[in-house]
Amino acid sequence: MSGYIEGVDREQVTFFPERLEDWIGDDHPVRVIDAFVDALDLVEAGFVRMVPAQTGRPGYHPSVLLKLFVYGYMNRVASSRRLEREAGRNVEVMWLTGRLVPDHKTIADFRKGNGPAIRKTCAKFVELCRRIGVLSAGTVAIDGSKMKAVNHRDRNFTAGKVKLRISHLEQSASRYLEEMKRTDRKEQSESTLRKIDRLKEKLARVRQEVQRLNGIARRLKETPDGQISLTDPDARSMATYGKGTGVVGYNVQTAVDTETHIIVAHEVTNVVHDRTQLTPMAKVTKTALKADELHVIADRGYFSSAEFLACHEEGITPTVPRPETSGNRKKGMFVKLDFTYDTATDTYICPAGKALTYRYSREENGLSYRRYWQNDCQYCLLKERCTTGKERRITRWEHEHLIEAMFARMDETPDLMRKRRCTVEHPFGTIKAWMGATHFQTRRLRNVRTEMALHVLAYNIKRVINMIGVGQLLKAMAT
Repeated sequence: MSGYIEGVDREQVTFFPERLEDWIGDDHPVRVIDAFVDALDLVEAGFVRMVPAQTGRPGYHPSVLLKLFVYGYMNRVASSRRLEREAGRNVEVMWLTGRLVPDHKTIADFRKGNGPAIRKTCAKFVELCRRIGVLSAGTVAIDGSKMKAVNHRDRNFTAGKVKLRISHLEQSASRYLEEMKRTDRKEQSESTLRKIDRLKEKLARVRQEVQRLNGIARRLKETPDGQISLTDPDARSMATYGKGTGVVGYNVQTAVDTETHIIVAHEVTNVVHDRTQLTPMAKVTKTALKADELHVIADRGYFSSAEFLACHEEGITPTVPRPETSGNRKKGMFVKLDFTYDTATDTYICPAGKALTYRYSREENGLSYRRYWQNDCQYCLLKERCTTGKERRITRWEHEHLIEAMFARMDETPDLMRKRRCTVEHPFGTIKAWMGATHFQTRRLRNVRTEMALHVLAYNIKRVINMIGVGQLLKAMAT
């Protein structure tokens, strides 16, 4: 092997450090995990088995298993079996756990049985960031992302999917029957008899599958949201922006600080849309930051008048762009934004300069709306660009001034949406890269929430280390 870099002879005696402590440098990230977990009040957090049993084989202290999990998620090792292997061969894990090697069943049971406590641990680190001055109250960006569950799309059913699959199966059954008739008309031989037997088997399987799908269709009528997932019952089919890219999974919500990109709050739901998530996420974020006021930025998927009013009542200022729900603009016709509201006269001024006056109020979904129109539209020269009806009508929410103030903020700060995109989508991309092709490894909503809390905790720790360094973080934690 002359001319190449040569390795050390395997028979050569090597003097490794005698202490595990000598393997871990003073600025090693694993020291942050150790210090953070040791500083936690695990009893207050709600970890189980904090008092050892008086009889039987002694168990592992919860702090040891928590350190193991935080280290694993920081290093993209989420599997309990892989964590077991790392505990037996990884020097960093040996230092962290005192050379303990829990079996994978013990590791998995710890994550399964301590979900709420692990989620509180994630919130404790956010509180630590706020306390040491890394995180300050200001502006956060809120967004949701659809993440894959342990449930294939073929094992998720809706009424439409079942109907379509039964239709395809019936077409297949018709083809098999026609093929059997054609084969039966031919001269009988051993090969034709075998072919008929194979077709009968296929036809029997198709009929059996149709019966199974009919049973699922009956169950779907009893489900409140019209979906059934067989592998993970809590997972739901969710549409994404790309055509044909929907996933069966969960809707993960995050609130990210725009200055530090630290995830202040997060939640996992199986609600397929974001319209009702703005206020709950903003309230949790405000509580975590202990702020009197909070400014939140979100995309148009969160646009909801009811949510804006709820945020206003909680001292939260939302900024969300309005979605284009009307097709008039594409047709070259006027939209509501082309009409100007006059506060003094309580009228809308149309593009032709005419005033649309208040007519009546109505209530819809618990919100009060005012209706405006005027009767001269049929004689207007701009009518073809305005409406196809007798007159153009405008609806105004009773708290429309909140939306108008929101649009004014967007005009004053036109880069808000770009700031939102650069803030909140970066953590999602990073965490998804850590997760791999199948994002979640656990099943059921409660377990997925625990898994996501560990991912967020790992992300936040690495983010703070990148910002201020291990040494500064350890000093701040000690004080």
